[in-house]
Amino acid sequence: MDADEYFKDRRIQVSIFMSPLNVHVNRNPVSGEVVYNQYHKGKYLVAWHPKSSTENERHSNVFKAANGKEVLTKQIAGALAKRIVNYLSVGDKVAQAGEMGFIKFGSRVDLLLPLDADIKVKIGDIAVGGITEVARW
Repeated sequence: MDADEYFKDRRIQVSIFMSPLNVHVNRNPVSGEVVYNQYHKGKYLVAWHPKSSTENERHSNVFKAANGKEVLTKQIAGALAKRIVNYLSVGDKVAQAGEMGFIKFGSRVDLLLPLDADIKVKIGDIAVGGITEVARW
């Protein structure tokens, strides 16, 4: 996909959906430094809607890993989720699997990864925060 925020190159997008019954703590995808942090007001389309990634309320962060590669996360509000909490600021040094924030009720998190990322999950997998390896690069 063509990146719609921060990046100018093509990216691989991995989306993780959470139902109202899931735990909604969102975790840092990598250890590194937060180099971008932006809140976006928006709609409350259902989280699985293709346009929710760009039109819904969301909070984006870019993490720069020790290898210099960057990954963007989007915490995306869904039809029921009306509150996104993000704990991070630009310049923060973070540990992989540390808490990034949470989304109240049903929601979605998108990861925009480098094209050379080796995706370790497939459609239908159940991701467990802080445990499931999503990708390597």
